[in-house]
Amino acid sequence: MQTSAHNHVVTFFRRSAEVLVTAAKDEQLLADVTTIGETVARVLLGGGKLLLAGNGGSAADAQHLAAEFLVRFVDDRRPLPAIALTTDTSALTAIGNDYGFDHLFERQVRGLGRPGDALLAISTSGKSPNILAALKAARELGVTTIGFTGAKGGAMPELCDLCLRAPSDETAVIQQIHIVAGHAICGIVEQALRGQGG
Repeated sequence: MQTSAHNHVVTFFRRSAEVLVTAAKDEQLLADVTTIGETVARVLLGGGKLLLAGNGGSAADAQHLAAEFLVRFVDDRRPLPAIALTTDTSALTAIGNDYGFDHLFERQVRGLGRPGDALLAISTSGKSPNILAALKAARELGVTTIGFTGAKGGAMPELCDLCLRAPSDETAVIQQIHIVAGHAICGIVEQALRGQGG
């Protein structure tokens, strides 16, 4: 006899799979991921760095992807400069205390971002004030702005040079699409690095 817990698991897996299949058939989404991957490759292989930011589960995704670039995804290759703006507890608590939570990433972008860099900002709602502030700061500095968000997008798309919208309004499912897209982007970067003999 199937329990309600088992039924929940089955439903969740099926819903996740359905959204992944929808994404895999969405030519615009696939083109967006490809363009983002090529852009990140151009930044990293051209001497720039990738800054990544997000809150909660999206903070974990930012750290996950930064590690894939800095360490390795599949290939044993040189480390690539990627920094998750979610990891320095001294900076995070100082900024939060002195300037407020809404400036958590914006302050770091202003200190670390340079023209030729890129910011990958992750917000499932597209409404996180600290993410929007970081994107605005990046724009002012000439940093390429890339957003990962959900179907609605909030205010993110207008602040992004490139924006990926996962085809869902459910936070957990959006995050699953984000990490799949992030891994695809890592693969594009490593492919480009192989082409340079890296």
